[in-house]
Amino acid sequence: MIKVDNLVKTFGPKRAVDGISFTVERGEVLGFLGPNGAGKSTTMRMVTGFIPPTAGRISVGGHDVVDQPIAAKRLIGYLPENAPAYADMTVLGFLSFAAEMRGLTGEARRKAVNRVVEMCFLESVVHQSVDTLSKGYRHRTCFAQSIIHDPPVLILDEPTDGLDPNQKHEVRTLIRRMGEKKAIVFSTHILEEVDAACTRAIIIDRGKIVANGTPEQLRSRSEQAGAVALRVAGIPAADVTAKLRELPTVRKSQVLAEAAGFATVRAYPNPDGRNGALQESLFELAVRQNWKLAELRTEEGRMDEVFRSITLPDTMPAANKTEESK
Repeated sequence: MIKVDNLVKTFGPKRAVDGISFTVERGEVLGFLGPNGAGKSTTMRMVTGFIPPTAGRISVGGHDVVDQPIAAKRLIGYLPENAPAYADMTVLGFLSFAAEMRGLTGEARRKAVNRVVEMCFLESVVHQSVDTLSKGYRHRTCFAQSIIHDPPVLILDEPTDGLDPNQKHEVRTLIRRMGEKKAIVFSTHILEEVDAACTRAIIIDRGKIVANGTPEQLRSRSEQAGAVALRVAGIPAADVTAKLRELPTVRKSQVLAEAAGFATVRAYPNPDGRNGALQESLFELAVRQNWKLAELRTEEGRMDEVFRSITLPDTMPAANKTEESK
C-alpha cells in the first residue's frame, strides 16, 4: 500500500531525510521511531504529499504521490503533528466539514460522522466548540477527521500526544484493531507503544534508517536479551559471580543487588548459552552448589536499550554511552 524508494529531502545544506526506503502492506502497523530531528515528521509529510521530496519516489496504493497526488491522497487519512482544527466550529460541525471535504454528502456523511464520534469516544463533547476542548479531546477530534472517510492508509504523527493513560490505551487499541485491515504508519516517542500497537518498527536517525524489524527482532538486539537473573539466599554475590565465570555458557555476570541475605546476579549468555541453555546450566550449577534459589528467570531485551545504543551520537564518550545504555 505504501512504497518509499530512496527518499531524500534537503533544506538548504541540511539533509533531513537521506535516501530511505521501506514498504508498508495492508494489515501492517509500522511504528516510526527516532530522536527529535531524526526526519520522522518530514518523511510522513512527504508520504502524504504535504511537502515534495528532493529526490526519490513515493507511491500509495499504486499511485505516485507527486505525479498522481489526488488519487494518492484519496487513500490517505492524515493526523499531522500538532493537528489543526477550526476553533470556532463545534466538534460535529468540524467533522461534518471534514466529511464533505472527503466527498461525503447526505446520509453517507451523517453515518461517517456518527461512526467516528463513537469510535473516538466524542459523544460527550460533540456539540462543544473546538476551542473549549481539553487537549486530549481536541486531539481525539483531529484523529476522528483522519479516519472519517475510512481510508485504507493511515499516517499518524504522534497520535497519543497529550492523552491521559486511559485515552492512550483507547487509541492504541483502536490503531491495533484498524491495522488488521489497513496500512498504518505512526510516529511515537513512547517505546511501549511499539509493543502495544505495532507489527513492525523502523528506527530512523539523522535521516537514515538504522533498524527495521518486528518488536521481537529489535528487542533481540539488546544486550540483555537472553540474559538470566538469579536470586540466591545466603551466598555472597562475589561467590556467585566467581562460580558463574567457570561456566562456558556465561559471557559475563553483573551484580544487581545484595541485601537482606540475598544476592541477585544477572548472567549474560555466550553463543553456547542461547535458547535456554544458559538457564539450564545455571539451574544445574545451583543444584551442584546446593544454593537456595529464590528466583531464576530469563530476561527479554529492552527496547529503550536498543534505541539508545543505535541513536546515541557517535561523539559521546564511550563511558557515558555505556552508562546511558544501562
